[in-house]
Amino acid sequence: MSFPSSKKITRILGAELDKLVTLPSIWLTLTGTFILNLLLAAAFTSVGLQGAAGTQSILNIGLASMRYLQAGFIILGILATCSEYTGGQIRSTLTTIPWRGVQLSTKHFALAIITIPAAFIMAASGVLYTFTMMRDTAVVIEIDTMIKTLLGTTGYLTCTTLLSAAIGALFRRTTPALVVLLGYYFVVSPLTRDFPPRIRKFFPDTAGYYMYLPPSSVKLNFLTPMQGAGISMLWTLIFITVAIVLFRKRDA
Repeated sequence: MSFPSSKKITRILGAELDKLVTLPSIWLTLTGTFILNLLLAAAFTSVGLQGAAGTQSILNIGLASMRYLQAGFIILGILATCSEYTGGQIRSTLTTIPWRGVQLSTKHFALAIITIPAAFIMAASGVLYTFTMMRDTAVVIEIDTMIKTLLGTTGYLTCTTLLSAAIGALFRRTTPALVVLLGYYFVVSPLTRDFPPRIRKFFPDTAGYYMYLPPSSVKLNFLTPMQGAGISMLWTLIFITVAIVLFRKRDA
């Protein structure tokens, strides 16, 4: 089977993007995640106002919800790749788009197109809320530092979403993929905090943490933001590659 032309790839990307934006569960997940982020930002800001706010950074407080916010993006990634298996729509997709590797690759690319602005808006909204409520008490961060941190947060959430989509493609069912990923991020990963930092820094979630670690934080400075981004991207690319290879060998 010949490789599709660039024009066909563009059409495939448009089709995958159209499928994602017309999927109700995608928008329900993004909306729920956005609301949860604002609620958590309000809660952490309230705690900051009641405590020693003068010693805290707006970024530290505004991004404190990221540990929980990532759950929404994990669900987003899994839904993006598992939704077509629910009613057997994947067979129709592969009949129309027989190039399996191209189809799954463009699905991830389309997912990134949706995730990047959504992640940036959510991260910025939390920081903006905290800034509005604590601008007179908390330590204010320079605008260039804030932008770099927000971009790092966006990158981390995007990598998490794409990695989750790859895991979803491997399992092809929503529930097992959710159990594995949520179990890792919220159960296994916290249990590994006693591991030597030189080992733990290579875990995908820990490396991603350094992508948006505020400069004022003094915790675990074992990676630079660029190093954290490199490790996170490597994990993401590995899982996407494995998913594509298995997808091409499996029956639909």
